[in-house]
Amino acid sequence: MKKLTVILCESIVALSLILPVTAMAASEGETAPLFTLPDIDADKPAISLESLRGKTVYVDFWASWCAPCLRSMPLINELYGKYRDQDFEVIAINVDDPIEDGQDFLLDNPLDYLIAADTDNTVLNEFGVTGMPTSFLIDKDGVIRMVHMGFRGNDIETIEAAVLELLE
Repeated sequence: MKKLTVILCESIVALSLILPVTAMAASEGETAPLFTLPDIDADKPAISLESLRGKTVYVDFWASWCAPCLRSMPLINELYGKYRDQDFEVIAINVDDPIEDGQDFLLDNPLDYLIAADTDNTVLNEFGVTGMPTSFLIDKDGVIRMVHMGFRGNDIETIEAAVLELLE
């Protein structure tokens, strides 16, 4: 547990050193900021939050250097596999610079959901993200229904319960 706490703290400290806080964090009950970002694979089309209106969307900010992010992603992938046929989408937004760091991680850990690249942190700042990972569960009308920061062992159960509530 002590090692996990150190890794999480190091990740948050590292993030705070590279990201200026320019906006208040997007909060539950607010409309999610709209964005269009390139796919991490430049050969794929851009990813737009607005194009997913009418679906429940889990937006997850991550970086290859963030250990909790890397633990959460395969679990989010399983969750996506369970509910993708029920109008559930996931957009993982990678903030690595250089982007090759995120691409290298994905070569060894392929994921089924959408993965966008935000190398200049524009969208990260619009959402007011201050730690990694941070995720936003957005309902079919574009309203943020859950904000989740960090990732611990049984967090996936909390996330799944919130997803199910919106899908019903």
